[in-house]
Amino acid sequence: MMNYNKYHRGYYMPPEESLEWTKKEFIDHAPIWCSVDMRDGNQALVTPMNLEEKLQFWKVLIDVGFKEIEVGFPAASETEHEFLRTLIENNMIPEDVTVQVLTQARPHIIQKTFDSLKGCKNAIVHFYNSTSFAQRQQVFKKSKEEIMKIATDGAKLVKKLTEESGEDYRFEYSPESFTGTEVDYALEVVNAVIDIIDPTPEKKLIINLPVTVEMSLPHVYASQIEYMSKHMHKRDCIVLSLHPHNDRGTGVADTELALLAGADRVEGTLFGNGERTGNVDIVTLAMNMYTHGVDPKLHFDDMPHIVDVYERVTRMNVYERQPYAGKLVFAAFSGSHQDAIAKGMKFREDRHSEDWTVPYLPIDPTDVGRVYEADVIRINSQSGKGGIAYIMQHNYGYELPAVFREQFSYYIKDISDHEHKELKPEEIFGIFERDFLNLNTPIQLNDYHFIRLNNNMYQATLSIHFKGEEMDIVGRGNGRLDAVANAMRKYCHLTFDIKDYRESSLNQGSNSKAVSYIQLKDCVNEDRFGVGVDDDIIASSIRALFSALNRAIIHKEDVLCQ
Repeated sequence: MMNYNKYHRGYYMPPEESLEWTKKEFIDHAPIWCSVDMRDGNQALVTPMNLEEKLQFWKVLIDVGFKEIEVGFPAASETEHEFLRTLIENNMIPEDVTVQVLTQARPHIIQKTFDSLKGCKNAIVHFYNSTSFAQRQQVFKKSKEEIMKIATDGAKLVKKLTEESGEDYRFEYSPESFTGTEVDYALEVVNAVIDIIDPTPEKKLIINLPVTVEMSLPHVYASQIEYMSKHMHKRDCIVLSLHPHNDRGTGVADTELALLAGADRVEGTLFGNGERTGNVDIVTLAMNMYTHGVDPKLHFDDMPHIVDVYERVTRMNVYERQPYAGKLVFAAFSGSHQDAIAKGMKFREDRHSEDWTVPYLPIDPTDVGRVYEADVIRINSQSGKGGIAYIMQHNYGYELPAVFREQFSYYIKDISDHEHKELKPEEIFGIFERDFLNLNTPIQLNDYHFIRLNNNMYQATLSIHFKGEEMDIVGRGNGRLDAVANAMRKYCHLTFDIKDYRESSLNQGSNSKAVSYIQLKDCVNEDRFGVGVDDDIIASSIRALFSALNRAIIHKEDVLCQ
């Protein structure tokens, strides 16, 4: 990597210090949003969308809440011309939505663009020309004065054609490659365009300052925007717009700092699709505001649906770790993360809190149409007891005792490690049912009944099948469970102690089932756990005891010292 010497910083700092934006803490209101998915995003696709796909995507953008949508470059592409005409002729543009069309500041292209807009009520004519030093020197081979004339001639023509059409179109001007343009020169060009258009507070001109190619750290762009905002003519008649690309991977940061610096509007795409490394990701920008308690004025409450349509019509994939939208962005595999999330959720539930402060989750996944059970706690060999306990409790109603919770988590993690895969909640519960719950082999309980004796003693009579024999056995104890345990010790010659017994209900209400957890200690000091579920609490405790005994025998024949 020794070729770094051939690169130099191709951007320009403002001619005066412009750092007022650094005194602001956060963005306190949403900008005007303009989606450029249908134009900038579409032209960047390997296979551009056809008309039907564009119409599907159009509906998503309307449902999300965009009020300004750039629909294409109608003079440059028959497909984009057809899409615009379809929207107009089929009355598919809502009254409160404005379509935006792009055109180079060249007379014949501007004329063709206006022809494509006939019959459109609300439109923004976005004209542009490149102003950067590199483009002037290498591409156009024109002076600053010649480049400015392209911009001003374009401004005069769009204004003239609008007056002739009788329509009330709005205008947007972009000095393309702004980030590679001397800032004071960019200001001269922009002010010349403003003077020609002569906007008013009622009919503002959009001045769009694009990060056509990212060249600097985000704070430089913010300073450029602040300088331009301070020195533009008729600032109260201007909507200062941003159009950041993502060449350095800082498109979101560029935009957020530039909004602090005075910008009013953002052009971008859903999930950041666009030329090269893409445009700024509007989903991330909007949701970042949301996490600060600011209404972004866009609706992403059904993110899975938006992702589904986007992937289908663009043939692009939303990366699994894409902020807010990726399949894994809420997933916690780490044991410590899972434990903190589970405790945070319980803290919030116990206090009936409306505030969201759950560790490791910047937003409530349900706000974007995701679900905790499927999206938050994910189990693999790296997971901990907290995550597995969360799934067992919140998905299936089992609140595992602490010691059993730890042993069960190791049991699940060993299976995940051995099989080299993530275990879904239903797979975890399937293992729980198969290996811990209501086990009835090799010792099968057929029937039982109790007699209460004097001094609060009980006698249990059990009908069991064990080692190929049917047996009726009897035991006494100071409780029903103790009587059953003594019968098993005496007649089956098993040595064990009941170390812990817990009981609870699986759900609330009169139809709830009882669940019992038994922890046995065998004669070689190993813990064995069993779980029983039944409509009756006594029956569930007996089932739990038999589950623990059967589990011990299944996994180690001599562990109970028969």
